Amino acid sequence: MKNKLIHFVEEKYLNKNIFSLKSGYLIEIKIWVIESTKKRLQIFKGIIIAIKNKGLNSSITLRKLSYGEGVEKIFFIYSPIIHSILIKKKFFFRKSKLYFLRKKNKFYVK
Repeated sequence: MKNKLIHFVEEKYLNKNIFSLKSGYLIEIKIWVIESTKKRLQIFKGIIIAIKNKGLNSSITLRKLSYGEGVEKIFFIYSPIIHSILIKKKFFFRKSKLYFLRKKNKFYVK
């Protein structure tokens, strides 16, 4: 009973227009950033190293190199701060979790 109620509430917030994302895709996410009274778009471009599909709590982990340091950020796919998601390039990997890219700081794609 409780699970059906949660599923009913989550259906309202799930966006049906989200396309399938896979690990290894190079994507660009535009997120809304609020600074005092201003609201602006910020771009985070990186490669997907992990995906968690759990309904409304679905998330992706992005990794990029910034000035030689690896930066990882977790984004909830159905979050209201996400403005858009663009797929830039598709890389093929045989694994679903690409945590080995943490050791290879040379892996950077423009």
